[in-house]
Amino acid sequence: MSREADTSVHVLGVRHHGPGSARSVRAALEKLQPDVVLIEGPPDADALIPLAAHAEMKPPVALLVYAIDRPAQAVFYPFAVFSPEWQALQYALERTLPVRFIDLPQTHQMAPEDEGTEEGRDPEPKASAEAGSPRGDPLGALARAAGYEDGELWWEHLIEQRREPEGVFEAVLEAMSALREGEGELSPREARREAHMRRGIRQAKKDGFQRIAVICGAWHAPALVRQRPAREDDALLKGLPKTKVAATWIPWTYDRLGWRSGYGAGVESPGWYAHLWLTPQRPVTSWAARIAHLLREEGLDASSANVIETVRLAEALAALRGLSTVGLGELRDAALSVMCGGDATPLVLVHEKLEVGTGLGSVPSEVPSVPLARDLATLQKSLRLPPSSESKLQELDLRKDMDRDRSRLLHRLRLLDIPWGTPEEDPRNTTGTFRETWRLKWEPELSVRIVEASLFGNTVESAATGRVVARASDATELGTLTALLEASLLAELSAAIDTVLRHVQALSTRSADVPKLLEAFPALAHAVRYGSVRETPTAPILAIADGLFERILIGLPGACVSLDDEAAHQRRDQLRAMHAAVALLEGGERTEEWAEALGQLVHRDSVHGLVRGAALRLRVELGRVGDEELGTLSRRALSAAVPPDEAAAWLEGLVSGSALLLLHRQELWAALDGWLSGLAREAFVEHLPLVRRAFASFSTAERRAMGERVKQLATASAAGSAAAATEDLDPERVAKVLPVLSTLLGVRIHEAV
Repeated sequence: MSREADTSVHVLGVRHHGPGSARSVRAALEKLQPDVVLIEGPPDADALIPLAAHAEMKPPVALLVYAIDRPAQAVFYPFAVFSPEWQALQYALERTLPVRFIDLPQTHQMAPEDEGTEEGRDPEPKASAEAGSPRGDPLGALARAAGYEDGELWWEHLIEQRREPEGVFEAVLEAMSALREGEGELSPREARREAHMRRGIRQAKKDGFQRIAVICGAWHAPALVRQRPAREDDALLKGLPKTKVAATWIPWTYDRLGWRSGYGAGVESPGWYAHLWLTPQRPVTSWAARIAHLLREEGLDASSANVIETVRLAEALAALRGLSTVGLGELRDAALSVMCGGDATPLVLVHEKLEVGTGLGSVPSEVPSVPLARDLATLQKSLRLPPSSESKLQELDLRKDMDRDRSRLLHRLRLLDIPWGTPEEDPRNTTGTFRETWRLKWEPELSVRIVEASLFGNTVESAATGRVVARASDATELGTLTALLEASLLAELSAAIDTVLRHVQALSTRSADVPKLLEAFPALAHAVRYGSVRETPTAPILAIADGLFERILIGLPGACVSLDDEAAHQRRDQLRAMHAAVALLEGGERTEEWAEALGQLVHRDSVHGLVRGAALRLRVELGRVGDEELGTLSRRALSAAVPPDEAAAWLEGLVSGSALLLLHRQELWAALDGWLSGLAREAFVEHLPLVRRAFASFSTAERRAMGERVKQLATASAAGSAAAATEDLDPERVAKVLPVLSTLLGVRIHEAV
């Protein structure tokens, strides 16, 4: 049963983000002069509304609402400067009008019996679980009825670029009412949401307000215009479960307003919409000028004449397409033709930097937050590392106190699963331990990670220490503990290091799994290396590493026998990592023991060919194998008695790595040439892919040098054969043939000789 529309209530159905909708809302509020403003949003955040007027509040921002006992369960309510709700908030706060959120509180939506969706807002206009229903894509349904294939394009031309707001909300209400007819029952969650919004309107009436303005998603507008009996809504909302929630403002980014972020009510080009809002006069010309400026910054040609031609072409395209105004599509096509010369590559940059935008909002310090967030903000300010939505490289020199403190912060955040920074390879390929390169990019979701991490402590240091201790207590693998130890050293968490070392010591003494020990040892070696650079005591770590090293030497031969191909590749990689770790520790006696252990693998026929070849390669790198021994081992491994697949595996293990180390080993290449030459045709065809795989990792220049080496082998072989043939000739018989040859060739005998 429905009732007639209440003339004291003015429902403004909007799209959640759009400059046209925002402009229309602002104009409608100016005309209505309401006593109270009601907005579709979380009542749990009503206390935070006054902060929206703070001088330091700069959109895009978002309301974050999360369950106190389950911080990972959180929802965001993003606001841009062109969001209708944001403009409604600003209108009310500028005039000190009462303003409230009236959506179903998250304290109910996040309750375990009725968990909320990942996004806080209604999935308008596209995202919905009801595929094929107008409710799932209301704009798409209206666009198709109007002859458009794209609902986004239809809405932009009809609403977002509209200059005159008159009649917009009446038309939207009528269209949505028609779409909702015959849609059937709403889902329980949607029914409760609309019931709570109607309850909020009734409460405003009870409070004595005469002119009530309601800003909500266009889909909900028909349900709020015509009030239902209060008892029906009360029945829907009776007995809803509750959970404790907290709310705060957080910075947001334009790219998180886009479709690709997964936010259902997003827009494809928030940067373009911000431009339309902030530059209402001559937006087409100014946008073309911004494209030209961006291209010039990237070293590309873009003149003033190009800007003029781009604008003219965009206007012509709009006319040809029957559009009243130039849209982003026309500007994009015009820029592609005029400024980019038909090359779409620069348009990727235009899309990222301008159409989507890279802006990161800011919130005032008075915003409520967990102590960990405040400590992080203090550290970011003192270390001069402001968060940014742009991806930037940060090079750190650990010999400088400021850079060392920055490195320590970034490593601690990684331990807390707050990946603000990601380590990258140094572009200069330096081998020193005093330089680090990080890729920094702040994502809004990290605010939720901070709330989660606050369970471990109130400062970055204490929280990282608590997280490491907790993970060490739960660890059952030695490799996990040694990796945790290395990370703790990089983060300089002295209290956590002692705890992890105790767990490493206890678990290493019980572990008899040599492959696991092989995985753990390199991390300990790195821990010693980075510990010395960061002035961390490494003697206890080195003692544990020495204990592991001895156990590895004892069990290594047994761990390398009876391996299949997959296990052999894994063991080969472990040997390489172990070899590099031994080199890091720079111990003479340790290196000798490692070389001896590798020698046992080289001469043990039960070891997989790949592992034997890799062990020989590592001994060559240590300078423990001469040319004669290498030739002997190569001829034996590549002899006709060895199965071709085993010989190919041995070869792969030996040659993989630096080509320079083996390039001038004549005996090796002679043995390889003899092996390949002696293969039967069928065996050669079968094992050629294995041989090619062994050489696949080398560069073109290295393979060319190897080819020259093989060519020299062939030349030397031919010369040797000719010399041998000459030595076998009988001089007396040659003397009898020479007169005949001289007659045939027409030369004198002494010339022929």
